[in-house]
Amino acid sequence: MAKNIVHTELFTFDSEIRTRHPVFCGVDEAGRGPLAGDVYAAAVIFSEGTEIPGLNDSKKLSEKKREELFDIIMERAASCCIATATVEEIDSLNILQATMLAMKRAVEGLSIKPGFAAVDGNKLPQLECPSEFVIKGDAKSASIAAASVLAKVARDRYMKKLSEEYPQYEFERHKGYGTKLHYEKLREFGISDVHRKTFLKKLYDEEK
Repeated sequence: MAKNIVHTELFTFDSEIRTRHPVFCGVDEAGRGPLAGDVYAAAVIFSEGTEIPGLNDSKKLSEKKREELFDIIMERAASCCIATATVEEIDSLNILQATMLAMKRAVEGLSIKPGFAAVDGNKLPQLECPSEFVIKGDAKSASIAAASVLAKVARDRYMKKLSEEYPQYEFERHKGYGTKLHYEKLREFGISDVHRKTFLKKLYDEEK
C-alpha cells in the first residue's frame, strides 16, 4: 500500500553524504512565515540502514501522517532535537536570524555530536561543525525530511496549546499564519503578546 512506500532516493542521498561524513544531521525549520508564535527547528541523525516508510517532505504529508511519523522518527533516530526561538527573539533579531538561532540550538542539543550538518534552504546557521545548505532539502534528504516533520508537528502542537490560552484568535485553525480569519481576529481583538510585532507593524502602530 502507498503508506508503506519507502522513498529510497531520500535515504540514498543520505548514504552518499555518509561516505564523506559518517555522522551527520539534517536540519530544518517550521514557522518562519506566521504572524504569531515561536519559530521551530529540528535536527535529526539517522544511522546507516535506518529506513522509515512514508517519510517525506512534511509539506507533502497530511497532518495525520505527520503525527504518525513524529513518534517513529523520535524512536528510530540515533539522535534528534527540537528547538525554538521566541517571538521576542524574532522581533529583536529579525525572523531570519531567529530561525538560524533555532537551528543552531537544535544542532547543539543533539546527544550525538555531528561531524557535518545538511541544512534545508539557502542560508546556514553558525555551527561548530562543517555544514552545507541543501535547496529543497526536505524533498531530497531523509534526515532533513525527518527534521521538517519534527519541527512542523512540534510547532502545530504548540499553536494548539496557544489556542487554549488565546481562544479568541483560533490559532488551532490557522496556526498563526496570515489567513483571512486570522486578520479578522486581529482587527477584532488587537495584537497579543504572542504576535510578532515586526510582522504586524502597521497594525501595531495603529494600536499605540
